[in-house]
Amino acid sequence: MRKLLYLTFSMALVAALTTYAMWAADRPAGHYLSDLRISLAVDQGTPADRGNLLGIQPELFPTDYQSPERLHRKLAAYLQKAQDQGLLNDKTIVVLPEHVGTWLMVSGEKDELYQASTLQEAMNWLAASNPVQFIRALISAKGESRLDDAHLRMKAKSMAKDYQALFGGLAKEFHVTLVAGSIVLPEPSIRDGQLKIGHGALFNSSVVFDRDGVPIGQPQRQMHPIFNDQDTLAANTEQTINVIDTPAGRLGILIGSDSWYPDNYRKLDAQGAQLVAVPAYIVGHGTWDKPWGGYKGLSTPSSISLKPGEISEGDAWHRLTLTAQPPSSRAVAGVSVFLRGQFWDQGSAGHSFLSSNGQHAADGNDRGARLLNLWL
Repeated sequence: MRKLLYLTFSMALVAALTTYAMWAADRPAGHYLSDLRISLAVDQGTPADRGNLLGIQPELFPTDYQSPERLHRKLAAYLQKAQDQGLLNDKTIVVLPEHVGTWLMVSGEKDELYQASTLQEAMNWLAASNPVQFIRALISAKGESRLDDAHLRMKAKSMAKDYQALFGGLAKEFHVTLVAGSIVLPEPSIRDGQLKIGHGALFNSSVVFDRDGVPIGQPQRQMHPIFNDQDTLAANTEQTINVIDTPAGRLGILIGSDSWYPDNYRKLDAQGAQLVAVPAYIVGHGTWDKPWGGYKGLSTPSSISLKPGEISEGDAWHRLTLTAQPPSSRAVAGVSVFLRGQFWDQGSAGHSFLSSNGQHAADGNDRGARLLNLWL
């Protein structure tokens, strides 16, 4: 009797494991509809031979990330609209928002993940349908939030490959210099022209691709991740800011809250930066109009007198982003681009804006994809 029970249990266990393995391996492609429309919200300056800064504020959702091909379709539609309006040329610098590459972590997953009602539920599906990758990532996870680290780390190799193929491909396809927002990867670096990952801490980083789709320089790592990211993301403690040569001038990148620090602009000035790109992302519906939360666990620069709650989040971004505001910054122009859309229960906020001659020109719409163009 005991042998029979043991045999029955073993057979049931094998059947359950086989069913689970088949379920985890199945990746059906769900039905996909996406709004490919984008509007020109701001168009400043006069076309000349000096090029232009073009910020693309996309509106993205989890289903846009079901495959790199789907994300390419949407971003290519935005760039095609810009091209049709005469906004692309050999000296154009296109800037995409923060974390536009990070969500590649959910590419190629099961329908249950995209249909989840909360981000936590989606991450549970991500782990459940990739058990071996998740366990490996959990073992090597860093920081205080090991689960979040594992979710971001578990597909890092394929994320890096897809990121370069997608955004490098777009740069080559439309023959522009492309600031590819940002992506979270473990110790990213460019080696022999390829984006590679390491085994250490996670960094929120941005890569620039030239008109041939080739990475320029090394990834710019974020120096000041805000408090709700600090348990997962490492800070670039070397305080290194890369300034790269582009056909439109020398370009520096400040990711998100890095743009709040006056010292960063001084470092850009010291390297002769003429243009500044700020890929950004704000979580939560209506956050732009809510009271500013301050530096959120980071040290406040001595030259900053703003106090939390004194002004709105949006006003703080306009006050703290010092591009083209002499003597704080000697850059000619800059653009701050925010990621918009809905990722499960995580809404988004932020109105992208251009900076030139100490003035900001912003998009005031809460919904929809937007183009913001500044002729140099």
